[in-house]
Amino acid sequence: MADWISFGSEALRAAVNPYGAELSSLIDGDGAELMTNADPAYWTGRAPILFPIVGAVAGNRYRLDGQEYALGKHGFARTSTFDVVGVDDDRATFRLEASDATRKAYPFDFSLTVDFRIEGATLKITTMLANPGDCDLPASFGYHPAFAWPLPYGGAKTDHCLLFDVAEPGAISELSPDGLIAGRRASPLDGSVLRLRDDLFSDDALIWSPVESRGLTYGVEGRPNLRIDWEAPELGVWTKPGAAYVCVEPWWGEADPAGFSGEIWDKPGIQRLAPGEQREFRMSVTLTA
Repeated sequence: MADWISFGSEALRAAVNPYGAELSSLIDGDGAELMTNADPAYWTGRAPILFPIVGAVAGNRYRLDGQEYALGKHGFARTSTFDVVGVDDDRATFRLEASDATRKAYPFDFSLTVDFRIEGATLKITTMLANPGDCDLPASFGYHPAFAWPLPYGGAKTDHCLLFDVAEPGAISELSPDGLIAGRRASPLDGSVLRLRDDLFSDDALIWSPVESRGLTYGVEGRPNLRIDWEAPELGVWTKPGAAYVCVEPWWGEADPAGFSGEIWDKPGIQRLAPGEQREFRMSVTLTA
């Protein structure tokens, strides 16, 4: 495995593993870790990149032009080694391109470039998906960062909240045991506030589809917090009960609906990129005093 690539500022430092272009550490100016402890009893992921799908496809297979292809949950980017294309004191950039291995599951040309940049106390992540091929490209994309829960600034786990920018009164998606969208259920939000507790996640992730907010604040009132911003139309929040992390996941896509048997072009959340087209996906994390 390649060594993690470190960069940052006096206020915030990050480390990214080229395997999956995975944000693996985010520490404040005093050296306190803001990411998951990756306890193998729960989940060893840290911040996988979700591409070319988000969530699961029915039976771990999708259809294209009458042919079936095997593709596991969240796609293959998270288990692929990215090329390191640039490193500076405050920045690192990684790229994954189509290969013989990726074409077995996903018969398309693509270029996926993930750029991490720290400005002061803010980590900015920009991903550029490009279609260098000669046919349309179907894709979804998502971020999956796991932040420390509790954060290292005091307060019990149950003191931690997610404060959305606006109230989100709409129902959230419900997942089946095999990870497919099985229906809708009432939102657990109290207005714009989600008070975190383990039992919220006994049935897997909470999924806002759509999400109206373009950001939220995570932490304990009156203590340093994380401000998380995105441009995505959907948001997942997830942990495994008992674990020391909570994931805040901006998504441009979602799992198959239960019973879905259409082609990938008809899959909810699939974006179509024409030959030569590029598309950006952005999120940021700011440590606030």
